[in-house]
Amino acid sequence: MEKFYKLVSKNDLNAIRDEIASIEKHTSGEIRVCFKLKRGLAVRKKTPRELALLEFHKLKMHKTADKTGVLVFILFKERKFEIVADEGINSKIKQEKWDEISAEMCRYFAEGNYREGVIHCLKEVGKVLAADFPIKPGDVNELSNEVVVD
Repeated sequence: MEKFYKLVSKNDLNAIRDEIASIEKHTSGEIRVCFKLKRGLAVRKKTPRELALLEFHKLKMHKTADKTGVLVFILFKERKFEIVADEGINSKIKQEKWDEISAEMCRYFAEGNYREGVIHCLKEVGKVLAADFPIKPGDVNELSNEVVVD
């Protein structure tokens, strides 16, 4: 984990958290970011998508009122990315859009620009969510904005 924090500082994680909070002022979507540092033995044969889905449920992202959770999942050591959205989001946004955003983040990571890559990804996710899932009156933050490092 020490190596991770040399590449992604606590200030970087705070900036990512703050970006999530800023985005969620304009959308009813609920965003989380998870850096999975390495696979455990029990999940070594699972695909990045399967791992992301496990994390999505572990974080209870499927329990938002309108099914508007979006997880940006980063399998850090392997530099693999998945964006998983709940059924409310998936009813309007196709997986291809999330794959396109993940590919952009991959380019940032290849250059060692981790913070910038995640924040760029979040801004793109935010644009998509704000267009199709604008903030509603009385909207509450249902999920923590803290970045998960596991």
